[in-house]
Amino acid sequence: MHLGYNMWADREAPEWNIEYTAAQQTMRFDMSLWDDLMKYFTEVGVNTVVIDLGEGLKYESHPELAVDGSWTGAHLRKKLAEMRALGLTPVPKLNFSTCHDTWLGDYSRCVSSKIYYRVCSDIIAEVCELFEKPALFHLGMDEENQPNQQFYAYSVCRQMDLWWHDLYFLAEQAEKGGARPWIWSDYVWDNRDVFYAKMPKSILQSNWYYGHKFTTDITAVKAYNELEEHGYDQIPTGSNWSDPQNFEKTVRYCKDVIAPERLKGFFQTVWKPTVERRRWRHFEGASEVGYGKRAFEE
Repeated sequence: MHLGYNMWADREAPEWNIEYTAAQQTMRFDMSLWDDLMKYFTEVGVNTVVIDLGEGLKYESHPELAVDGSWTGAHLRKKLAEMRALGLTPVPKLNFSTCHDTWLGDYSRCVSSKIYYRVCSDIIAEVCELFEKPALFHLGMDEENQPNQQFYAYSVCRQMDLWWHDLYFLAEQAEKGGARPWIWSDYVWDNRDVFYAKMPKSILQSNWYYGHKFTTDITAVKAYNELEEHGYDQIPTGSNWSDPQNFEKTVRYCKDVIAPERLKGFFQTVWKPTVERRRWRHFEGASEVGYGKRAFEE
């Protein structure tokens, strides 16, 4: 679920000038959809909701990151309590990939500096407190490469040991707050050898694939198998981004590939802001979780 949605920089090419892509100084969020979805989640069998906070929270440690409509910490605590009362476990997410960190404002142009580390540390600590020491903390870290930023007005990619240094730093901050760090796994697609040499088993992995064909000649699909072969805990990720049935297909494939002790769940993503104009996409994605659960139990 998206509270904030400033995940991308402004893209200059006309083909990227699409709805919701460019960062804005006003929250794109409708509470009516949020509340309806929370109730529906309980009907289809969702038990955990990952909340992408971004600019959607007015951080006490860094209020300069807020936009018009950002939630206060007190309001977030209230909504988290409502979720727990419904039987839903809330998990925080902040994406620190340089491809998806526009929510960091000016600090997104200070990556790997002393001030960057201080801000990241402050925010993660504050979020862990608000979520009352969550068991998991999703740190993002996907798509940090030039192809994914080729139309950005400002692009930056950490490479080699610097990417690993910052990943370790961010993971450590999450652990200080009592949470297990959790990331997207697509770094492994283009950096297989170094990934398996340097990625700690303590970091939970979410490889993702949104297509309809599940064969190991597809790099993203094969990664599920290889992560299992190397002994990583996984939460495979599907989406109705391009195939409405992708989540169920992900469940059917991964339940036979990943050992039960390392399969920590399944993650459904919608990649649309929480706004009424996209209500159908959210409900479609949630419904697919129900189909996925039945597929898992077959």
